[in-house]
Amino acid sequence: MVDKKRPVNLDIGTIKLPITAYVSILHRVSGVATLFAIAIFLWILDQSLASEQSFQDVSNILSYPLAQFIIWGSLVALIYHTVAGIRHLIMDLGFGEESFNSGRISAWVSVGVALVLIAVVTGWIIL
Repeated sequence: MVDKKRPVNLDIGTIKLPITAYVSILHRVSGVATLFAIAIFLWILDQSLASEQSFQDVSNILSYPLAQFIIWGSLVALIYHTVAGIRHLIMDLGFGEESFNSGRISAWVSVGVALVLIAVVTGWIIL
């Protein structure tokens, strides 16, 4: 048995991950957030369709800034998850797998596209 004294870095704050790792991790996190958001929105839809009074109640709840922020966050998660998912589908077709550099470029492009779409949705919600 060989006793190697390798350095082990377990401090997550000092680990330098590539952009592809961050895009992948955020894709998973946004998927989980989207799953919970869909469940909440389906419940809100069910409540709003129950009666005219419950529709008014839901409408009043959704007028609060915290509710609007949650809706915005849900849309951000959905947008990012969709853009990163399309990136993964394109890579599954064999594009962007030639080198690490092409994967890095596609990761930055997906982040850029997601940021532009998030800015558009944010402007749409504010106006």
